[in-house]
Amino acid sequence: MKFIGVTGGIGAGKSEILKYIGKHYTCEIYFADEVAFEVRKKGTECYNKLVLLLGEDVAGDRQKMAKAVFADKDLLEKVNAIIHPAVKDYLLDALNRAKEKGCELFFVEAALLIEAGYKDILDELWYVYADREVRILRLMNSRGYSREKAEGIMANQLSDEVFRRECDFIIDNSSSLDKACECIRRRLEGYRWQE
Repeated sequence: MKFIGVTGGIGAGKSEILKYIGKHYTCEIYFADEVAFEVRKKGTECYNKLVLLLGEDVAGDRQKMAKAVFADKDLLEKVNAIIHPAVKDYLLDALNRAKEKGCELFFVEAALLIEAGYKDILDELWYVYADREVRILRLMNSRGYSREKAEGIMANQLSDEVFRRECDFIIDNSSSLDKACECIRRRLEGYRWQE
């Protein structure tokens, strides 16, 4: 089984790429944001640690927590130090279950795979790339973001140079999804294809 991380900046099209992979290959796909939501549910060890750090009022409310941590860089680092290891443990458990079932491909998607140290546990790290202007327009059209909001988020993410240096495989998703998917088909040649 191959454990593949899929990363890239906001608006690059990671979710669309993974939707295509999920439709055509025998695989399991996890989105780190969804896993982070699971591991910090009330009653989990992660939640209890967040309550000790932030208080129950903030730890139990996603919007309040986001507002608190993005206003305080030190607090963000402390929250990440609680959530990231819990997400990684969850994914490694899921990976082991997938291996036992004979799964061929196991994917995890997150913008922060490089920063969170996933390179050490992945077989491959893929970078979904799209031109800056393409990403801005996608965010404005699909999420209703203003240009300023899109640019602000992008400014806080890794540069194209860092993604390219750290990743094993680059998928250019600047133009058509079909072109990007052709690139994936070549990369995954030999793995079971399903219509």
